[in-house]
Amino acid sequence: MNSDLNRASSVFVVGLDAGGTRTRAVLADLDDGRARGEGTAGPGNALTVPGPELADHLAEALAGAVPEPLRGQVVAVAGGFAGAGHQGQGADEPGRVRAHTALSAALARLGITAATVGVHSDIETTFAAAPSHPADGLVLVAGTGAVAARIAARAPTATSGGDGWLLGDDGGGFWIGRAAVRAALRATDGRGAPTTLARAVGRELGLPPRVLPPEGYGVTDAVPWSDGRRTAYRAHVLPAVMERAPVRLADHAPLVVRAAEEKDAVAVEILREAARHLAETVMALVPRPGEPLVVTGGLLAPDGPLLTPLTERLAHLALTITAVSDGSPGAVALARLAHGTGR
Repeated sequence: MNSDLNRASSVFVVGLDAGGTRTRAVLADLDDGRARGEGTAGPGNALTVPGPELADHLAEALAGAVPEPLRGQVVAVAGGFAGAGHQGQGADEPGRVRAHTALSAALARLGITAATVGVHSDIETTFAAAPSHPADGLVLVAGTGAVAARIAARAPTATSGGDGWLLGDDGGGFWIGRAAVRAALRATDGRGAPTTLARAVGRELGLPPRVLPPEGYGVTDAVPWSDGRRTAYRAHVLPAVMERAPVRLADHAPLVVRAAEEKDAVAVEILREAARHLAETVMALVPRPGEPLVVTGGLLAPDGPLLTPLTERLAHLALTITAVSDGSPGAVALARLAHGTGR
């Protein structure tokens, strides 16, 4: 154990960011919120990850963040969970119940007996992650899914989007990944334009090389794709997609980003449409000129591919847009506040 860590504080808090693809835990000093340890694990969505698996992921992340000798010195834990509702929706909100059950099991497994254990939506922890930990404004999370909220006194008072991969989340990673596969299929039967996404998606799905479009397809019209290979490609794509969990379509979102960077017109249009959907999600909350908007998620974190186009679409509102890497600093802040420290 780091001796500086042992001297710096005898009391600690833990903040958790449990998202659709990753769970991150941060150990921090109670007094000043300074990060002292970090651990990561698999997905932490409270609704889509089975309870025992969710507890395993939380325990793994916590074990990485909190050295065993310090586990008795953790006084507060706060977690922001994708799939969990906010406190105003009541203690029996399904996502909150599942998250609390899994978190309690993980803490007990590690012998962490914090006096305060708080379960929050990822919206709440993301907003609190902005510098100075604001209490009022707007937040947009765009990772696998997409949801925005108006925050007042650190609690959501209205939300937009966040309806899940089947019914909504327009502009999020699932939506983008599904659009990539749709574009590939449309290219096979002539409904859509040639695109490098067809080859990229096929490779990502593990299709046999003999059915993939030729190298250079979608880059130039001079590279043909025979009818026979198109038919074989389509016959392989559909089973490959169907045998995976639907949410795995989000795995294809990075392919769209890379293709857009290489000027693939279809990929560029997908990202443009995604930015439009995200802007509409924010606009539904009737933003007030100049108020803060905190954004995060794989698409909107600092240097995220949709941060600039979203900022451009919202420029007329002169919002103060802050991109944060994830909600773990906000979870730390909420843990400190729950224990009567910080502001």
